[in-house]
Amino acid sequence: MARCSKILFITIFIFCNSLCYANEVPTELPELIRSLIEKDHPEQVRLVRGQKLFSSVVLNRFYTLREFNAAWSSGGKLLEIAYEMRYEIHQAKFDGLQPEDYHLEAINELFSRLENDQKLGNQPDSILLAGADVLLSDAFMMLASHLSMGKVDPEALKTVWNIQRNMPELEFDVRLQEALQDGGLRKTIESFYPSFSIYKKMRDGLRHMFDYEAKFLQSKLGKWKSIKADKSIKLGESHNSLPEIRKRLHFWGFLDDFESEEKVYDQLTENGIKQLQVRHGMEPDGVIGQGTLHALNQSPSDLIAQASVNLERLRWLPDDIKDRELILVNTANFQLDYIQSRDTLLTSRVIVGKTYHSTPQFSAEMSYIVFSPTWTVPVSITRGEIIPAAKKDPEYFRKKNMKLLTSTGREVDPSSIDWSKVNPREFPYTVRQEPGEQNSLGLVKFMFPNKYSVYIHDTPSRSLFVREDRALSHGCIRIQKPFELAKVLLSYDSQWTDDQIRIAMKQDRERTVMLNRKIPVVILYLTYWSDSKGKLFYRRDIYSRDNEIFVALKQPRKN
Repeated sequence: MARCSKILFITIFIFCNSLCYANEVPTELPELIRSLIEKDHPEQVRLVRGQKLFSSVVLNRFYTLREFNAAWSSGGKLLEIAYEMRYEIHQAKFDGLQPEDYHLEAINELFSRLENDQKLGNQPDSILLAGADVLLSDAFMMLASHLSMGKVDPEALKTVWNIQRNMPELEFDVRLQEALQDGGLRKTIESFYPSFSIYKKMRDGLRHMFDYEAKFLQSKLGKWKSIKADKSIKLGESHNSLPEIRKRLHFWGFLDDFESEEKVYDQLTENGIKQLQVRHGMEPDGVIGQGTLHALNQSPSDLIAQASVNLERLRWLPDDIKDRELILVNTANFQLDYIQSRDTLLTSRVIVGKTYHSTPQFSAEMSYIVFSPTWTVPVSITRGEIIPAAKKDPEYFRKKNMKLLTSTGREVDPSSIDWSKVNPREFPYTVRQEPGEQNSLGLVKFMFPNKYSVYIHDTPSRSLFVREDRALSHGCIRIQKPFELAKVLLSYDSQWTDDQIRIAMKQDRERTVMLNRKIPVVILYLTYWSDSKGKLFYRRDIYSRDNEIFVALKQPRKN
């Protein structure tokens, strides 16, 4: 009975701790900590100084093994590692996360009160110490989880993300105990980062962008107004926006000395524009077109948001893909990389889906190649493109090497159809394009079966690869270097010489070749990344996917 009364007193005291603090400690610190985290039933939400605990199960496990002894204080004083934890919470903004999600305000208040009591010579307040201890431990668990797997659930987004994440048993409680024993947190915190080497470099890039934002706010620039131009600005031409363009190039470090009011496009300014164009994935031709203007209009805050979103995307990826043979397609960069043992053996430009036929983000396994493929035209393309073309040109099917087939596979002569009377929605035939130079799939396709019916293929429209904006397909991925990709994929078999591959690509019948292994294909969307040397790159958000993730990152955490 006496024990129940004691626990009741502790509970009432903790509930009222925002209103009163006693210098005399009513009970031992371990029992206070236990009272803060212990649940009477699974649905109960524990609050510490108005803060919901994120990881009650792991916290219980952590403190039970410690017999509920304090982790972050000793002898009534906060340990140095407690201040290090608060510093790591502040540093979370460089991961694109929100420090406020990790009890920062409450921790700051508790630290201030404890420090003030110490200065005044008061006895340490066990209730404050218990609250600080639990919140610091919970903040560690929560931050470790977000760094390991991301804060945002990609499956809850409108945009499709179907790349399976690995969900290892990370034992955050064990890792925290080890860090406390070692007396330092940085190494442990870094161990939760995605294992891709570019993550730290991308994080450093975001840190520098915060410096640019501070510089921006302290300067007299104010808010950047949108620079507009009716036509491209070329070297030697005059434009009223050139003084402002120079200011922005100077701000980013792409231009040193300049005449701020000069309205003629000069060589020094062109050199700065070329550097900006490289950073934003444009051909560095020095011409100030709409893409370059868009890059010039990006403020530090815009690029902070972009970097934050892509650090989160990197946290969603499975860690083990970096060590595997892999085909990686970044649709935002219009690029395919074939990677083996962490070395990039092939890089190729690609064409991806149009904005309204966006290529989804997913992973699958490539298992076979089809040389000299036929193309069974999708119903939507037959209705929207083939039938209108046939109505205009009776020779369309012959010119495009296409056949008209019934549901049973019987061939129908296109000239026997009165195309003027065809209703596209009631068209009973299938259109198939035969192998050849004109085939829309080109001379080879690379198959990784998936529910989106997306695959990688050649194309007869080779001239499109010189374009900067290559969001031009119906969703599939067209590759500029199909022969080279086939060669590296078949390199295990000496019979597949260069000549044999070229012969297979120019047959009048399909030839399917099964690979001797299944190769992961990861199709993702990164609009910000770093190379191995720390050079940063930004790409235009062609599918308007970034904002949804950024809004979710900014949302206060919910239990």
